[in-house]
Amino acid sequence: MDIEAFFEGMPFASLLGIDVTECEDGHAEGRLEMSEDLSWNEDRLMAHGGVTFTLADTVGGAALVSLVEQPVPTIDMRIDYLNAGTGDLYAEADVVRCGSDVGVVDVDVYAEDDGESPGDGDADGTHIADARGVYKTG
Repeated sequence: MDIEAFFEGMPFASLLGIDVTECEDGHAEGRLEMSEDLSWNEDRLMAHGGVTFTLADTVGGAALVSLVEQPVPTIDMRIDYLNAGTGDLYAEADVVRCGSDVGVVDVDVYAEDDGESPGDGDADGTHIADARGVYKTG
């Protein structure tokens, strides 16, 4: 399976501008450039919760796809919003369990405060959400 082509061809993720930047060995990273269209506040750029959720779900699925090399439909996802996402968003996901029927992935989402992503060794991003996704693997 061509993982890069799979995520580039995902219509909803493309509509939001989600870019999966890394996807291998049960780990994935992705980003999303914030725009007025993705904000819930007309006076200030603040990511709508659904945008943050979709980034977490997409990057979480990518981490699992890197192991099973097939699409993994979401069974359930829980997300805790910790802060407002006021900049471009960045997510990191790691597989916790990859079973024959179900996989579990933890995802952290950050708002980039200075144009540098936390995944680049820079700790300046604001941690805006924790998520745990459960996906169908078999």
